Amino acid sequence: MRILVFANTPAHVHLYRHAVSRLEGAGHEVLVLTREYACTTDLLEFFGLPYRRYGTHETAAPSKPRLARELTEQAARITSQSLRFRPDVVFGRGPYAALAGTIARAPTVLVLDDEPGDFNHTVSRPFADCILSPAVTRRDLGSDHYTFEGFKECAYLHPAVFEPDGAVREYLGVGADEPFALVRFNALDALHDGGLEGFKSRERRELVERLSERATVFVSDESGEMDLSGLPARPYDLHPALIHDAMAEASLLVADTGTMVNEAALLGTPALRYRGSDDHEYGEFRELERVGLAEQFDEYAAVRDRALALLTDETADERWQRRRREYVGGLTDLTDLLVDVATARGTLERVTDRTRDALAPRSASE
Repeated sequence: MRILVFANTPAHVHLYRHAVSRLEGAGHEVLVLTREYACTTDLLEFFGLPYRRYGTHETAAPSKPRLARELTEQAARITSQSLRFRPDVVFGRGPYAALAGTIARAPTVLVLDDEPGDFNHTVSRPFADCILSPAVTRRDLGSDHYTFEGFKECAYLHPAVFEPDGAVREYLGVGADEPFALVRFNALDALHDGGLEGFKSRERRELVERLSERATVFVSDESGEMDLSGLPARPYDLHPALIHDAMAEASLLVADTGTMVNEAALLGTPALRYRGSDDHEYGEFRELERVGLAEQFDEYAAVRDRALALLTDETADERWQRRRREYVGGLTDLTDLLVDVATARGTLERVTDRTRDALAPRSASE
């Protein structure tokens, strides 16, 4: 079989990397189509995944004419690559995957989460043969929409596939018992981020200064523009493939971005999300809050004070790890599910009983 996978962001690489490796190991031919964006291709190289680029996307928001040109050029390259590869099934999450599946006349499987924008769903839904999303997402995308118990991050952070590497402490230069915090600042450049604001510049600097009073602070700035000179913090500069090992060892993660909060929470690390101007209600965060693995805040002072409190709470790590053991182990191993759906060519009637039992129709009409 030929399986085409779209990985447009670093999170998409993680979502599919175990499935791609297993499918290749089973003798299938897999191709990942990607764009040059942040560390996406660095991760593909690190994990040894077969890929081709179809374009570039900068973290700085492009002008409308430039965006239109970018989309047109990328669609042309995707069309060419899809016709050349001739996939039996296509995996992705939006218009590009829908285009590839339509051009190649191959079943298209969309793996979605609870992102706020309607554009991706509206454009790609009519062309999807199967839509998969966590049960905590609230959308009903029709009769081909099925849900699973878990999160898309379970494809790489489920206990069945993730084993933390404590050597990351040595790479970071921190002691075995030295507390450290990861702070992640979002570039807010994605389509669904339009008009949103996270931490302000003044708040970023004060947050780093205050956290450094109680722990070593590592800053991961998605835009790459934050000047850390004069601040008591170090840039997080390890290879991006090691970020989950670092999260697993951290005492705390604070961020104004979504994916890394989900990831830290599923690893049992206290995870705090600052909403800023984002008033969208995400099913994933609501669920992680319910089980006590993540917390969200509307006000900067509130997230700052909670972060400082957690860094002096000697029982926080034990509580979060206990919650992870009780909750995350019972979620769906998404890699198993994706491999089975791929080998069934996106047709759920052909999947194993185990996968069929793990999926539930979202539509009330089913």
